[in-house]
Formats: sequence, C-alpha cells, structure tokens
Amino acid sequence: MSHVVEIKTEVRDEQAVKAACTRLQLPAPETKTVRLFSATATGLCVQLPGWSYPVVTNLQTGQVQYDNYRGHWGQQEELNKFLQAYAVEKSKIEARKRGHSVSEARLEDGSIRVTVRVGGAA
Repeated sequence: MSHVVEIKTEVRDEQAVKAACTRLQLPAPETKTVRLFSATATGLCVQLPGWSYPVVTNLQTGQVQYDNYRGHWGQQEELNKFLQAYAVEKSKIEARKRGHSVSEARLEDGSIRVTVRVGGAA
C-alpha cells in the first residue's frame, strides 16, 4: 500500500543538516553568531552557493533565518535544494532508527521519492 506524505520542513536535527550539506557538497555547517545584512542571528549556519550571507538554522525552534534580498544576494533555488536535502536525510535517519529500509529516486521534475519499507534493514 502506498501513502503520499507532504512535509512542512522545520530544521531541528543537526545530524540531518550535516548530511544535507554533505549530500549537496556544501561546507560543513558551523554553530555561531553571524551578521545578516541588517540583523544578527545565532544558530547552525549553512553557506549556500552564491549566497552573500549564510542560512541560520535555529534547531530549538526549527526556524530558518536568511537574507537573500529577494534573490539579489542568493538564489531561492539553492535554499529549496538544501531544505529538500534536509527533509530527505531526516526522513532516512528516522526510518532507519525504527529498523526500516529506505530507498530514494529522483523524479523528472526534480522532486525526490523516498520509499520506506517497514521492517526491512537498511
């Protein structure tokens, strides 16, 4: 039986953030306080390709702070790729914790299908 799940991504798992960065070949994330254009933010920081300022994840609240000035200081597509990679990695981590096997397939539209087989070893 197949189930389709839609996920609203909250970034709360450091291991999944690190795995998403590895997956996308980004520099390792760092916990620090950074200056965005007109504010400061503290959290696990991810530097996306072509972005003037890092993306700052608050693992306690799940919120993501960034300043890309409506695409002038970084393309939204790069953030979308990171959030997608985070969601896939977090899904895989949680499924494997429960002893399930996981596979994934990239679809033509750029989305990723994650299949979890209940009870299978990964």
